[in-house]
Amino acid sequence: MGAEAVPALGLLGSVELPGVAESVGTARRYVRGVLEKSGLRDTYDAELLVSELVSNAVRHSESGRAGGLVTVVVANCGETVQIAVGDSGSATCVPRVPAEPDEDAEGGRGLWLVSEVALSWGWYEGAVGRIVWFRLARR
Repeated sequence: MGAEAVPALGLLGSVELPGVAESVGTARRYVRGVLEKSGLRDTYDAELLVSELVSNAVRHSESGRAGGLVTVVVANCGETVQIAVGDSGSATCVPRVPAEPDEDAEGGRGLWLVSEVALSWGWYEGAVGRIVWFRLARR
């Protein structure tokens, strides 16, 4: 097998976006472009889940305040791709998955959707905020 047939592991791209609702679409387009450039054909799940995480970051973290930022990082992990969304965190709100999402509610299904679609996901607090990540199979 030639070296060109082995995918390079590691960072595929990252982008820092303003913590505003309009950044959700920008993040979705960014992830689609990075994944397509890396050879992935099916980007729908990645676009859907990054939309949910960026929406949550803007709505529920300090990144949604004036001047706040959200960071999206895309990495090739061999058989999977990992996407992480970093925000400024929140002293009053932590990521949680509802046992049963309210079908009539306007929100509240984002992390439930991530937990249902992703191979794995998680979150942690870092020195500069919160990171929420998920992994999907490369296809």
